[in-house]
Amino acid sequence: MNNEGHKRRQRYKGKYPKKFNEKYKELNPELYPETIERVISKGSTPAGMHISIMVNEILEFLDIQPGQIGLDCTLGYGGHTLKMLEKLNHQGHLYALDIDSIEIVKTKERLKNKGFDEDILTVIQTNFRNIDKVSQEVGLFDFVLADLGVSSMQIDNPKRGFSYKKDGPLDLRLNPEIGKPASKRLKELSRYELENILEENSDEPYAKEIARNIDSYIKSGIEINTTKQLYKIIEKTLSFIEDKNKKDIVNKTAARVFQALRIEVNQEFEVLYEFVEKLPNILKPGGKVVVLTFHSGEDRIIKKSFKEMKRLGIYKDVARTVIRPSKEECRYNSRSKSTKMRWAIKE
Repeated sequence: MNNEGHKRRQRYKGKYPKKFNEKYKELNPELYPETIERVISKGSTPAGMHISIMVNEILEFLDIQPGQIGLDCTLGYGGHTLKMLEKLNHQGHLYALDIDSIEIVKTKERLKNKGFDEDILTVIQTNFRNIDKVSQEVGLFDFVLADLGVSSMQIDNPKRGFSYKKDGPLDLRLNPEIGKPASKRLKELSRYELENILEENSDEPYAKEIARNIDSYIKSGIEINTTKQLYKIIEKTLSFIEDKNKKDIVNKTAARVFQALRIEVNQEFEVLYEFVEKLPNILKPGGKVVVLTFHSGEDRIIKKSFKEMKRLGIYKDVARTVIRPSKEECRYNSRSKSTKMRWAIKE
């Protein structure tokens, strides 16, 4: 066990820490490789870190060569970034973007400690809707990757409010320094606007019932400020369901509701439409792009854009069918199951 630079952890009640800020292994997972290996072997993602998805498929398609210039639109934990940097072999340059003001600092330091500093890697805090501005500053790219999934570190930290599984503020902002949290956004939405958001952003079958209940709570003066409060409303809304798998149905519904609100709070579809429109203009001739999506709404946007731009002669070739992670990857990383990969090559 490598404890170099490891500060004494704070005390906590009981045999194991329960609060997230006390979970020393989750807050510093790299210091506990044996724990990481054990958790991954069980098909789970160690809290506090992120397992990159479809790495081999991405690298095989991009075929990165030393000296090329690349762009990682969604830095996150830096797993994909690290593998692309290794392919560059300290020749060329990789630019990496992320809007998350909290994780971007940690990831930049993590990659620097692995030998990738400003000579080969430039990290920029910005939304990937701004790829045109980045390209104006640094030029065109040989390869581009956009992983549209939420990082596990964001999901696992209850302070971020991304998951119904742990109680925390109902926030859901990718950058907590800008915009309005989901708790405030809910107060601004009409019942019908919320219903439409649930239907459009996550294909929620119980959108009407959930929107009606949330609206009635807010109109009666009850604020929905935490993840558990929202979960309980969803659970109560679905109390009419008579099914032995009712708990699973409630949890899947909650996951879709949280997803829909996250998309709304961060304007993710608007961002994605901007991204796909600007994307061809930042690629060199023959430049390659890979996009990973995690729900049907995202995939529809990417599929339609790639197909239309190939028809117009902007892309030389695009993925004819969606590419999915292998069964083996889904087994050791359950969070990869919903992943869809599409690619395109600039004319």
